[in-house]
Amino acid sequence: MGASIGITGLLAFLFVVIVLVIAWASRVQKVGPNQVLVISGRRTTDQETGEKSSYRIVKGGRAFIWPILERVDWLSLELLTIEIVIDNVYTQQGVPISVEGVAQIKIASDNVSIRTAAERFLSKNVTEITSVAHETLAGHLRAIVGTLSVEEVYRERDKFAQSVQEVSASDLANMGLGIDSFVIKDIRDSEGYLEALGRPRIADVKRAAVVAEQKAQIEEEAAKRDLGMQKAAFDAEVQQRRAEADLAYVLQENITNQKVKEQEVQVEVVERSKMIQVQEQEALRKERELEATVRKPAEAEQYRIQTLAEARKYQIEAEASGQASAVRLQGEADADAERAKGLAEAEVIRQQGLAEAEAMEKKAAAWQNYNQAAIIQQLIDALPEIASAIAEPLAKTERIAIISTGGDGQGAGANRLTADIANIVTQIPETVSALTGIDLLSSIKDLPGVMDDTDKAGNGGQDADS
Repeated sequence: MGASIGITGLLAFLFVVIVLVIAWASRVQKVGPNQVLVISGRRTTDQETGEKSSYRIVKGGRAFIWPILERVDWLSLELLTIEIVIDNVYTQQGVPISVEGVAQIKIASDNVSIRTAAERFLSKNVTEITSVAHETLAGHLRAIVGTLSVEEVYRERDKFAQSVQEVSASDLANMGLGIDSFVIKDIRDSEGYLEALGRPRIADVKRAAVVAEQKAQIEEEAAKRDLGMQKAAFDAEVQQRRAEADLAYVLQENITNQKVKEQEVQVEVVERSKMIQVQEQEALRKERELEATVRKPAEAEQYRIQTLAEARKYQIEAEASGQASAVRLQGEADADAERAKGLAEAEVIRQQGLAEAEAMEKKAAAWQNYNQAAIIQQLIDALPEIASAIAEPLAKTERIAIISTGGDGQGAGANRLTADIANIVTQIPETVSALTGIDLLSSIKDLPGVMDDTDKAGNGGQDADS
C-alpha cells in the first residue's frame, strides 16, 4: 500500500515537472535577425542607457515572457519597396513633368530607431508604414523638382535622386526609418518638351551615327581593299612560291634525269667498254686462231716454198755453175745468158723495162735529131695500117653486088670498084694533112736525101734522053 502511494506521488511529481517545463518552453520566444521583439507590461531598466522603461526590446536571440504580466509585439526589419509617382509637377522653368521613382526603406537597426519606430508603427501593418513613407518621399520629390530645370532633372538623374535621398533621410529617421536607396525610374512630360529637347541631340546622334556608319563603311571598304590587296599579294606570293617550287621541281627533275642519263651513259660506256673488251678478246682470239690456222701454216708453207726455192735456186745455180763450167769455153756471153735465166722473174721484168726505157730514150734521141723526118717516118710507117683499116670493111664483106653504068669514063663493074679503092687511098695524104696539119708530100720533098735522089733520077733521065 505504501509502495503504491510512493509511485503515485512520483508520477504526479513528474507530471507536474513536465507541465512546468512545457509551460516554460511555451513562454520562451526566439527572435530572428530580421525581427525585433517588443516586450511590454512590466517596468524594466534598459541595460544600455540605464533608464527605466515600461517595455524592453529583444533583437535576435530569445526571451522569456512572463505570463499575465507581459505581452509580446513584433517589428520587421526587412526591406520595404516603395514606388513613387508624381504627375504634372512644375519645374523651375514652369514646365510640367511626371517623375517615377523607387525607394528602398526599412526600420533602422539601432536601438534608438527601433524604439522610435516601435512608438510610431508598433500597431501598424506594412501597408500603413509604406504609405507614411511614400507621402514623405513624394513631398520631398515635388519640392526638389520645383528647384531644378527640366534639363537638370533629365540629364542629372543620379544627382537628382541623391538630393531626394538626402533630404528625405532626416524626416524618415525621425520616424525610425532608414532609406537604403532611391532611383529615378522615369521622367516624362505631356507637352513634348523632353522630345524637343532631345531632337537636336537625336539629330546630332543620328548624324554622328550616319558619319560613323559611313566612316565604318569606308573603313570596311578600306579593310576589304587592304584585305584584297593582302590576299592578292599573298596569292601572288603563293603563285610565285608555287612557280618557284614547280621550277625547282622541274630543275631537280631535269637534274635527276640528267644524272640518270649520265648514269645510263656511264653504264652504256661501261657496257660498250666491256663489249669492246669482249670484241677485242674475240678479235685477239680470232687473230690467234687465224695465226694458228692460217698464218702459221702460211708462214710454214712460205718457209717451205722459200726453202724449196732456195734449194731450187741452189740447184739451178749449181747446175748453171756446172753448165757454165762446161760451156765456159763457148764464151762469156753464153755464161751471162745462163746466169740471167737463173734470176727471178722480177729481175727479167726489170731488165725488160730498162730495155724498153732505153729503146724509148734512143727513139726520143733519134726524133730529137731527125725532128720532122722522124715524125714523117712514123706517119709513113702507119700508112699501111690506115689503108688496111679502110679496106677492112670490104674484106669482111661476103658478097658485093655492083650496079654501074660506067658513064663517067672510069669503067664499070670490078674496074670501077678498083678505081674507087685507089681513089680512096690517094686521098689518105690529104686526110692526114687535114687531121694533123702535116703535108706528107711537101715534107717528103723537103727531106735532103729525097731531093737528092729525085734530082739524080731527073738527071739520069735527062742523060738517058740525051
